Amino acid sequence: MVATLISLALLLAEIAIILAALLVIPAGRRPQTAMAWVILLVVLPFVGLAIFLLFGRANVGRKRREQQAEVNRAIIDAAPEDDAGAASSPVGLLPDVVQGFTRLNSRLAGLPITFDNRLDLLADYHGSIRAMTREIAAARRYVHVQFYITAWDEVTAPLFDELVRATERGVTVRLLFDHLGSRGIPVYKELLRRLARTDIGWARMLPVRPFHGQFRRPDLRNHRKILVVDGRVAFTGSQNLIEPCYNKPRNRRRGREWVELAARIEGPAVQSLNVVFATDWLAETGENLHDLVAEPPPQPHADAASDVAIQVIPSGPGFTTENNLRLFNSMLYAARRRLSITSPYFVPDDSLLYAVTTAAQRGVEVELFVSATADQFMVAHAQRSYYDALLRAGVRIWLYPEPFVLHAKHFSVDDRVAVLGSSNMDMRSFALNYEVVMMFTGERALRSLAEVEDHYRAVSTELTLEGWQRRSPALVLVDNVMRLTATLQ
Repeated sequence: MVATLISLALLLAEIAIILAALLVIPAGRRPQTAMAWVILLVVLPFVGLAIFLLFGRANVGRKRREQQAEVNRAIIDAAPEDDAGAASSPVGLLPDVVQGFTRLNSRLAGLPITFDNRLDLLADYHGSIRAMTREIAAARRYVHVQFYITAWDEVTAPLFDELVRATERGVTVRLLFDHLGSRGIPVYKELLRRLARTDIGWARMLPVRPFHGQFRRPDLRNHRKILVVDGRVAFTGSQNLIEPCYNKPRNRRRGREWVELAARIEGPAVQSLNVVFATDWLAETGENLHDLVAEPPPQPHADAASDVAIQVIPSGPGFTTENNLRLFNSMLYAARRRLSITSPYFVPDDSLLYAVTTAAQRGVEVELFVSATADQFMVAHAQRSYYDALLRAGVRIWLYPEPFVLHAKHFSVDDRVAVLGSSNMDMRSFALNYEVVMMFTGERALRSLAEVEDHYRAVSTELTLEGWQRRSPALVLVDNVMRLTATLQ
């Protein structure tokens, strides 16, 4: 009798879980994501419920969203008004399609497009860190440092030494790093010990420390990479603040290094990146940097290299509009001749997959650069599950050679406009990660990006549909299973 009652109670509980899932899960989620959660809860109701309670909500709270809006308003109020409809307006001189992108970005993220910037691409991993170190050495007021993964190791030590020297001469240094992103690096504890001996102000982003009253969905991450010095120069891109093997002996034995692309920026766009930093600093420390981000933007440069229009687009759980996904889709559908995409983790939702394959099917030359090797098992196999559809549509897939991990994140459209930043083209970057990208246009900058793409193509091997279809049924199964897990957002 007792066993029967227990069985009945469990059955009723399973039914209740499934009914609740049908009522709650579809609201506000992509259909493919909602379906994946419902399937999990139908097949494994009690385990699925526990997983959903832990990972099923990406809401970061009203307070953080309000703080984000507060800091954004500071730069909007400080920015000069621009009559986009006037023929003499800088916005009005942009191609019509790019004007549409700028309006979209402004409505989604609140940051304006800026003109007369200088943008220099940095493809040399060590050279990028040296360039940041030089700017820190010249700092006079403040240095803002924000990286998803941060490590104080043999490669980054000169940069940290300059940060310490900056504090000794009265410069304010603020450092943000993602808690779980950095905690997984072997030298994390050494980073904390060293920071404790300095006057650098630092904070963990999105900390998960239950015993300190800090807990949230544990896979929400701040994936941004930004460095700002005195409001006059900034760096952003795909590169983390760590040596290129990520301090892991296995990577060193294999010669596996990360290949990145960063950008050095001068001009008014520096202020926009400073706003993104200030938003996260306010959220993690409570300190409002309103006075810094509301300062007049740096004066435009007069040299020929400073012809770049840049718009900074932050995205993440603090926004409800998936800013990066909307921009990416708009740009992909606008392509008419050529589309070059570099993404280490290409796990698109349905809308992005359709945008890429539709571009190829209407005659646009579409190429995708990915790594032949991968550093994450589940993501790598989920990504590979899309190769068949991409190749059949006519997308050319280029495999960057082993043992390197092509970690750069950028794409260009018709040599007219491009995007570079921290965002991958995957569902995690669209819904769960705080990201920052730059949309930019300017002849010199776009030509530099094309040269980077030419280099990737020269060293990579093209994947063909015939070759891809020869993989074993076991690998096909693994790819498809990992594809299902990728939709559990």
